[in-house]
Amino acid sequence: MAIISRTKTRRRNRKFFFSIRWKILIAFLFILGVSFYVVATSLIGLVSDYMSKTRINAERATVERLARQFAPLFSRGDAAKLYIEALKASQELEGRLLVVDMDGKVQIDTFSQLNGQRIAHPEVVAVLGGGGFDYGFHLVTRTREIGSRAFFDFLRSDQTDQMWAGYFASTLELDGTRYGALLYSNSVQDMMENLRVIQDQMLLCFFAAAIAVFGISLVFSQIITKPIATLTEGIKRMARGDLSSRVEVKGTDEMARMSETFNRMSEKLENLDISRNEFISNASHELKTPLATMKILLESVLYQEDMDPALRAEFMTDMDSELDRLSQIVSDLLTLVQSDAHHYQIKRQNILLAALVEDTLRRLHTLAREKGQTLNLIAPAEIPIFADPVKLQQIVYNLVENAIKYSPKGGRIRVTVSQESKFAVLEVSDTGPGIPAKDQPHIFDRFYRVDKARARATGGNGLGLSIVHQAVMMHGGNISVYSEEGRGATFRVELPL
Repeated sequence: MAIISRTKTRRRNRKFFFSIRWKILIAFLFILGVSFYVVATSLIGLVSDYMSKTRINAERATVERLARQFAPLFSRGDAAKLYIEALKASQELEGRLLVVDMDGKVQIDTFSQLNGQRIAHPEVVAVLGGGGFDYGFHLVTRTREIGSRAFFDFLRSDQTDQMWAGYFASTLELDGTRYGALLYSNSVQDMMENLRVIQDQMLLCFFAAAIAVFGISLVFSQIITKPIATLTEGIKRMARGDLSSRVEVKGTDEMARMSETFNRMSEKLENLDISRNEFISNASHELKTPLATMKILLESVLYQEDMDPALRAEFMTDMDSELDRLSQIVSDLLTLVQSDAHHYQIKRQNILLAALVEDTLRRLHTLAREKGQTLNLIAPAEIPIFADPVKLQQIVYNLVENAIKYSPKGGRIRVTVSQESKFAVLEVSDTGPGIPAKDQPHIFDRFYRVDKARARATGGNGLGLSIVHQAVMMHGGNISVYSEEGRGATFRVELPL
């Protein structure tokens, strides 16, 4: 089943991979096609405009020159000389000349085919109607005219019995009087063939570029889509519950930064999952210990009917202590859970820090006297601060209580309140056994104990410093510890005023 599942996963990945690749390929080819179409159309248009204008200007000069030459002969009715001159010019130009009167009737045709016939070529009609010059391009056969088409329609015809001809007409005018029109027709097939060659070359360039782009796109699409597929597979593994999922980071581009972000997120989720499991395990263990102790004591009381009253009272006292311990653990756990879930909103108000610390220490003097310890407060000046008084009391109480617990009989605990720049500083120093350097980075972790045996003896559950750390962070402050093994410890809290 596992093999089948992995095979299906690989198929899905390949399907995803190729779908992205083909989308990129199609996008590249589409962009190339559109770009080529725009460039090719513009280029062919520019070339055709240049060639046609050059040809039109040249033929216009020719037909207007011949019109000026033939106008006097036509006005005098010298048909014989006019025919000789037209035939001579036609042979020199390798074209066809037609002299047309104002009624559109052909008076002279150098090909001797249309003499006496009326013609209605649009170029002749335009000139007879008052235009000085007109031209047009027509697709014709050897025997008859196919018809007038748009200039670029030559791209549609591949018939060998057809050819393109240019019609150029100019008015026959002398001394302001119009007598008719001169129509000159000549083959422009060479110009059309040149344009067709350009078109073919552009098509060849397009196919060559398309093949090159296709190959380059294959390479680049693999480069682009492979990190996406890898990242997608990592996300799928995480969705299946594998929080140890990581992806390989290559390069420094956006995909590399995305992969780094995914790895950091995956690492945080994995650490969060580990912390959650450890928290549940430690909380269960802490709750189980007093419950087990109370069960043993309660069974002893229940099943020993002749128990000594003094011993029974001692057992009941022990159970009361265990209940207090259990209640404290539950209270500490609820405090941490509320802080983690951001349910607790700190309620800031203007307070005097030294007065708050002094009031908190007053409740701890009795505990210090029981161990013969000295508890001193050093507060040179009153420091106003905008903070949550309940959380500040919790910070002071937990730090000083820890110092009393871990300092030996006759020890000294010193609490200092001062101001440095824009921060209020609280320092709690003791003369206890100190904290080893290897343990200092972990002392604010939940349920962490430097000396588990000694912590059990003092009743610690490893949550006090975690609560202090949470309260300090909620105020935007900082907490640190300075300690050497065997020389006590100093906890320093910095809170913004």
